[in-house]
Amino acid sequence: MDIIIAGAGRVGFNLARTLCVTHNVTVIDRNREALQRLQESLDILPIHGDIEDPETYRKLMDRESDLFVAVTDLDEANLISTLIADDVIEVDHKIIRLRNEFFAKSSIRQKLGIDDAVFPMRITSQTVATLLDYPKANNVKHFKYTDLKLLSVRVGSDAEKIDIEPDGFAIVGIEREKTFFIPGPNEPVMANDLLYLFGDEKPIKELCLRLEREAPAVIERCVVFGGGDLGVSIAKALVERGKDVKLVEKDIRLCRRAEESLEGEAMTINCKYGTVGLFEEEGLGYADMMVAATDNDEYNIIKSLEAKEHGIRKVVAVNNEMEYYNLMHSLGIVVVRGPKMSAYNAIMESIYSGGVVTERRFCGGKGIVFLRKIFPGSELIGRSIKPPKRLKEVKCFVVRDNRLTAIVEKMDVEEGDVVAAFCRADIEKSVKEWIYGL
Repeated sequence: MDIIIAGAGRVGFNLARTLCVTHNVTVIDRNREALQRLQESLDILPIHGDIEDPETYRKLMDRESDLFVAVTDLDEANLISTLIADDVIEVDHKIIRLRNEFFAKSSIRQKLGIDDAVFPMRITSQTVATLLDYPKANNVKHFKYTDLKLLSVRVGSDAEKIDIEPDGFAIVGIEREKTFFIPGPNEPVMANDLLYLFGDEKPIKELCLRLEREAPAVIERCVVFGGGDLGVSIAKALVERGKDVKLVEKDIRLCRRAEESLEGEAMTINCKYGTVGLFEEEGLGYADMMVAATDNDEYNIIKSLEAKEHGIRKVVAVNNEMEYYNLMHSLGIVVVRGPKMSAYNAIMESIYSGGVVTERRFCGGKGIVFLRKIFPGSELIGRSIKPPKRLKEVKCFVVRDNRLTAIVEKMDVEEGDVVAAFCRADIEKSVKEWIYGL
């Protein structure tokens, strides 16, 4: 594909790095240094200029492009660039990154002919809020074509060997000592393993109660560190769920903004993060869950460790940089993607998910799941499908009436079935070929 990316920031860089391997990528930005860094390490075409200026697009005039992606930090710039690109370039598909929730409810996106819009702030906030329904889980993913869920749960450190007999769910991944793998049928579950469970949420929740003994069974009191846009968004999401929320921020200006935005529904505390006795003075240690939501991963890790020391049983850290992901997991911290990582993953999923097959990444991008819906009129109805050749490295299922059946030999599929395949990201190409080629 011919892909144009407006914005060479962190999101634009990560998209360009991934996509330029198999596609022709052009990146537009007015930051010469950012473009130079891209050009030095990636096979891309850089264009220097303001993405809101029609003159910038002269080099691309009358050119056809398969995809235009606008991913700067400014909603107005992304919207205007998409409008200009649509007028100057023949674009088949447009994706935009937006911060303002207003655009999620308005008709502006449709009027501009934007095919998909991602709202990373909302994605991160809702991911945190979802943990209220699954307090023992590390993460929860919902899917488009099925009610089955993908939950991750940490096995308690006091466990020696856990015998699990899956009923209504399957173990589709294990992260052990920073390594992710697809478990075989006889793989033992060990202490401190992070398990990925796919299936009916009821038996999964029951198993989580047995495996995860440290996290609370119910979350009512929450503390959010960070009074920026993300912290406020998370606090709002928790307040909307009826939770008691305290927000801690060291910048008095951000505190005032947070108070106005939260309209007194959450307590705002102005205090430097390093203040000794903060947890005792403000009664933060009584919280059921603490969320570190600053834009600095090191701060988030420190506050998470302090929260654990003061007895908070569930600690969550927003992850902005992939290099800290494994460290957070190894420290027993629940990891939630920050807005920039959420934007990257949501856009990648949008690009590679068609009308028939969708894909989602998990375990920090180490794992990937493909789901293919068998729609009415599909040529697959009544036909037999074979499991992939590399069966030991892939777990495949047919979901029928929300029941899970492993594909270990030839199996007939019916209308309405969903075929699901779980694998490591490093073999996604062969698994993608299998599920598209059914």
